[in-house]
Amino acid sequence: MSSSTGSDQFRYRTGIGYDVHVMVPGRNLVLGGVEIPHNKGLLGHSDADVLLHAISDALLGAAGKGDIGEHFPDTDLKYKGISSLVLLRQVGHLLETSGFQVVNLDCVLLAEQPKISPYKAQMKVNIAKELNVDVCQVNIKATTNEGLGFIGRQEGMAAYATVLLCKVDC
Repeated sequence: MSSSTGSDQFRYRTGIGYDVHVMVPGRNLVLGGVEIPHNKGLLGHSDADVLLHAISDALLGAAGKGDIGEHFPDTDLKYKGISSLVLLRQVGHLLETSGFQVVNLDCVLLAEQPKISPYKAQMKVNIAKELNVDVCQVNIKATTNEGLGFIGRQEGMAAYATVLLCKVDC
């Protein structure tokens, strides 16, 4: 192995992301950039898309570029109510200009309700478009918490994402 300490020596990099938001009445529920009919939405400074936030954190982590809060702080009014698809697009652009491309992305949404199966295909299309990758490079799963904890009580949702990046010359 080379004695170089630069990150360019590494062809592949992995990242993991996690996010959680409280569910509240009076907000639209947006997951993967898709507005889903439901009696509650997620509370947050942006549209609170828990899935896209976990994905953005996984991407930023893999590239060694910090986290979503550093890039899009909830104290900055320009991000108030913003679509998380816009934030994901900006993360994708940062990766591209840093010489990274997405090999694959795998994520899981933790929620009791609503069922997201009818919306997963569109979520994958949205994510792939913003990251300029093929839909087959994006995988979305969902699971319940079997009635346990804040997720089981439908007080909130969480998401995990993992990503494999490659330097462009790979």
